[in-house]
Amino acid sequence: MTEPAYAPATVDPDAIPGPYPSRTTPLPWNRDAITAEWLGRTMANRYPGVAAESLELVQLFDSHTTKMRVRVGWDMAGKAAGLPENLCLKSNWSGAFNDVDICALEARFYHFLAGKMQVPTAACYYADWDDDGRGQGLIVLEDLVERGGKFGHSTQHAGIDGIAGALEGLARLHGSLWDSPVISETAAPWLQTSMRTPVDHDQVRIMWHWICENLKDPNFRAIAPSHYLAEPRRVEWAFDRLVQFERSFEAPFCVILGDCHQGNTYILPDGERLWLDWQLARRGRPWRDLTYFCIGSLTIDERRHHLRDLIAHYRSNLIATGATNVIELDEIWEQVRRWVMYGIQAWVANMDHWGQNGLPMNERFFAAGEDLGTWQLLLGN
Repeated sequence: MTEPAYAPATVDPDAIPGPYPSRTTPLPWNRDAITAEWLGRTMANRYPGVAAESLELVQLFDSHTTKMRVRVGWDMAGKAAGLPENLCLKSNWSGAFNDVDICALEARFYHFLAGKMQVPTAACYYADWDDDGRGQGLIVLEDLVERGGKFGHSTQHAGIDGIAGALEGLARLHGSLWDSPVISETAAPWLQTSMRTPVDHDQVRIMWHWICENLKDPNFRAIAPSHYLAEPRRVEWAFDRLVQFERSFEAPFCVILGDCHQGNTYILPDGERLWLDWQLARRGRPWRDLTYFCIGSLTIDERRHHLRDLIAHYRSNLIATGATNVIELDEIWEQVRRWVMYGIQAWVANMDHWGQNGLPMNERFFAAGEDLGTWQLLLGN
């Protein structure tokens, strides 16, 4: 089965030089190239003189990108530099999505912005990318398993109190660089603006093959609205209207996660969420993250009874970070009603073998779309 082709990177790679001029060979595109010698040579760009004497694969996750948990035997220089034995390597070694810049984008996030965020992120020991325009990037992170917490999953039931706590963290994430010159197009030309990059505004067309695959599934069809089944292109038309709506909106920007669901979090032992997967990080407005996280994390009944109160809770916590010119609750509500379409189009294209169960999420987003009048707001019918 052929993976869908993403639009190539839209940012001039020459404007974003890699951080380590000492690296003269391209980053690998095949995990067979990942050896102890390669890892030591690569890490030496940041930690001069280090070498890896051994490299053991602990666990492999291959989906859109590759995540390799490894155990490394460092030489004395590596140990002196404080490099841990257990690490997670993340890059595009899956053999798919070879023309999208999400790995380079995530590497740039960790290099340029992670240290400026007021929320916990995974410790990053190395972040690098190629400047050839192909979008390859590499991050070397701590092995979060060592923290003693647990990885989130889209179907976890956190309950109202759990989601309220997560929204406090999400507010701190958005408040970290709220309306900051640090994330302006001049200061951060590598940071794409939400819904103004092909991976955002062309998602439905890019992923149409997978949408059609799900439309063949009787379980999917059983929960989908009849008007969508009668004309599946409605999701494309409605999403295009959402893109237009966002582009016409004027409000402060912040850094958003872009793909904000429980599966992209790690729950620390004290219950705080660490935010993961910055491959769709954007200069954007928070309603994309807020809506996607809330609708996906709450049961349909919880959402019907508690969504507005949770949004109010989020807003008060966002203002508490020092964020200014935050729109009123009624205006946020109107944003949320429309941003449900972002989640609809994302989950109708989800394949379960990518690691997240799509059917419960589709059911939640479809129900929200009907309850909140999302289709009517965007399409007028």
